Amino acid sequence: MPLYRDEAVVIRTHKLGEADRIVTMLSRSHGKIRAVAKGVRRTGSKFGARLEPFMVADVQLYEGRSLDIVTQAESLGSYGAEITSDYGKYTAASVMVETADKVTDDDGSLQQYLLLVGALRSLARGEHDSSVTLDSYLLRALSIAGWAPSFVDCAVTGAPGPHTVFVPQLGGVVADEVAPPGSPRLDLATLSLLASLLTGDWDAVEASEERHRSQASGVVAAYTQFHLERTLRSLPHMDRSSA
Repeated sequence: MPLYRDEAVVIRTHKLGEADRIVTMLSRSHGKIRAVAKGVRRTGSKFGARLEPFMVADVQLYEGRSLDIVTQAESLGSYGAEITSDYGKYTAASVMVETADKVTDDDGSLQQYLLLVGALRSLARGEHDSSVTLDSYLLRALSIAGWAPSFVDCAVTGAPGPHTVFVPQLGGVVADEVAPPGSPRLDLATLSLLASLLTGDWDAVEASEERHRSQASGVVAAYTQFHLERTLRSLPHMDRSSA
C-alpha cells in the first residue's frame, strides 16, 4: 500500500540537499524505515523537531521506490531535548540507537522497539544513572538478539555456578576447567550486579558500589562489541562519570 502509518523512534538522520533530511527510524510494525522528510531543516517546518534523533513519533509515510516520504509526524515521546541537554544522557542514548540499528535487520523487532523506547524514556526522565541505564539496555538488547549472557552457570558446560571467570567469546562465565588460560576473574558482587542489570532489579543496581559498576561496564562493553563483531563508534565517548 502506498500510504501507511506507524509508531517509530528516530535512530539517525542525514542532511539531503538544502532543506531535506533522510531519517532512519525503528518502527513498531514496519521494521527499519529510511525516509525523506522534506523541508524539515527550514525554520518554518511543521514537524522538523519531531524527527530528531531519540524522538518517538506517530508518522505517516508514502512508499517510494528507494526511500519513503514522511507526510506527517505527531510527537509521542519528546525525549530529544532532555537527552541532548545532558552529556551523559546524550552519549548513552547515542550508544543505544547505534546498537538498536545493528541488532535489528530491516524487518525490525517489536521487542527491540519497545526496549529502545523504554530505555530512552527512562534516560530522559533521569530514573537511574545514565551508565547503568545503558548497561541494562545493552544486556537486554543482546539477549533479545539471541546472545543472552550467563552470569551464574557455566556458559559452555552448564555446570551450576557461581563461576567467576568471564569470557565474552564463550557467552559469559565459565567453569575453571574450560576457561582459556589467563582469562580475567570477576568478583561475585560484580556478577550479581550484572545479573541485576539484565533482569531489571533496580533496587539491587542502586545499592551497588561504584567499583562494581565500573567493572560491570567494562564487561558489558566487551561483551557487546564482541557479539556485534564491530566497534560501536559512540561507545568511547560514553560519559561514565555519573555512575
